[in-house]
Amino acid sequence: MTKVVLEENLQKLNEIMGGFSDSPISHFINGERVAASDGATFSNFSPIDEALIGEVAAGTTDDIVKACRAAENASNDWAAIPGKKRREILHAIADAIEENAEQLALVESYDTGQPLRFMSKAAIRGAENFRFFADMAPAARDGSALPTQEHMNYSIRQPIGPVGIITPWNTPFMLSTWKIAPALAAGCTVVHKPAEWSPCSASMLVEIMHEVGLPAGVVNTVHGIGEVAGKALTEHEAIKAIAFVGESSTGSAIMKQGADSLTRVHFELGGKNPVIVFDDADLDRALDAVVFMIYSLNGERCTSSSRLLVQSTIAGEFIARVRERVSLLKLGHPLDPDTEVGPLIHKKHREKVVSYFDLADKEGATIAIGGKSTDLDGQGYFVEPTLFTDAKPSMRIAQEEIFGPVLTAIEFADEAEAVSIANGVRYGLAAYVWTNDSGRGIRLARDLEVGMVWVNSENNRHLPSPFGGMKASGIGRDGGDYSFDFYMETKNICIATNEHTIPKLGRI
Repeated sequence: MTKVVLEENLQKLNEIMGGFSDSPISHFINGERVAASDGATFSNFSPIDEALIGEVAAGTTDDIVKACRAAENASNDWAAIPGKKRREILHAIADAIEENAEQLALVESYDTGQPLRFMSKAAIRGAENFRFFADMAPAARDGSALPTQEHMNYSIRQPIGPVGIITPWNTPFMLSTWKIAPALAAGCTVVHKPAEWSPCSASMLVEIMHEVGLPAGVVNTVHGIGEVAGKALTEHEAIKAIAFVGESSTGSAIMKQGADSLTRVHFELGGKNPVIVFDDADLDRALDAVVFMIYSLNGERCTSSSRLLVQSTIAGEFIARVRERVSLLKLGHPLDPDTEVGPLIHKKHREKVVSYFDLADKEGATIAIGGKSTDLDGQGYFVEPTLFTDAKPSMRIAQEEIFGPVLTAIEFADEAEAVSIANGVRYGLAAYVWTNDSGRGIRLARDLEVGMVWVNSENNRHLPSPFGGMKASGIGRDGGDYSFDFYMETKNICIATNEHTIPKLGRI
């Protein structure tokens, strides 16, 4: 049955992908598709079978300049549109995303290697992002009344202006909507630079937005290499803020590039997130969560729980159960509905992930299962789901972000040691705690140096809540009104009631 479904999905995909192979994926600037200014392109390959998906316009500095000018020219008009009208447009975009959900899922699965079981939900989540922020648009500018005895203070919020959005390759469609939707709801215009390793869904998204009536210049998409197009975007004087999702080192470079113009930044960066399992936890539920949060999405997610910290009293038994579950994971073609783990995004990324297998051996850890690259019928950038055991907190496999289906297990004795190990990395994005001691859960949530903590839960998404990290994992928060704090300026206005005494200087 699954073979039949796979063949049906491949047939649907072939019909959709014809448009990508017939002509290069182009930029979308000021409401029109345009080639790179110098005509250059780069090749985009599927990680499943290494087949050429198509050519993509290689953005130049001139392309970025044109996109920034378009966003700047459209900025005042878009900001002046009433919030209720912006709500209508964003809801129309959400409707169109849902109508194209199947096509988006198939394309993104083929472009990224992510299993369809996860990508089938990506478009729906993207639509939810637009609907959520659409409903916030009418009140986006609302502030507070802050009266005093002799003055009336009140605040208002105004869109910051054109913003640059740079999104990653792992779940590109959902993360693009997570950034673009609140920017539009706030009244900002956008220049979007998608990741060069997964450009297809960004091209589809910008088309969808304009087909339902988004004015020209409000969202401009420029493809290209980060060192060229991305750098030009972060340095352009018209761009008032940069929202970036990706590696911590790239975030540092972006901050330096925007320093001269004091460009505002919002970074969602890397993570080496701990999942801490105590011996009093519901171990069956904890096991499900541990396996899901590292091996789903091929381990290529910023919030993956890549470090398993397990109390020594249960470590042997629990790690053995994890190993057994890893052995049962279904590695295969992403368009097969039974597949749980697909190929990694790119040959270079697979090389990086595989390099940690030799490193684990050299550092004295044990590769309990996996630890090899593999393929599907001789093709693709596949890696076996892997579990490292006998690891120490100081090992590089326990310190560095691997960003693949690789879990590092570390034992701890008590609560204090668990917190010490968890905090002993440069990252601070997320943490997961499993315990039936409510007081312990509260203490760890307080003491862990991360931006988000889930107690007795996997990563559960709640759109109004703040999303972001500490330390090398980022700056700022997404979600609900926290997004508007980034895309808008808060202005205070003070009006006197003419009852206060004004100090007098230079009078006799």
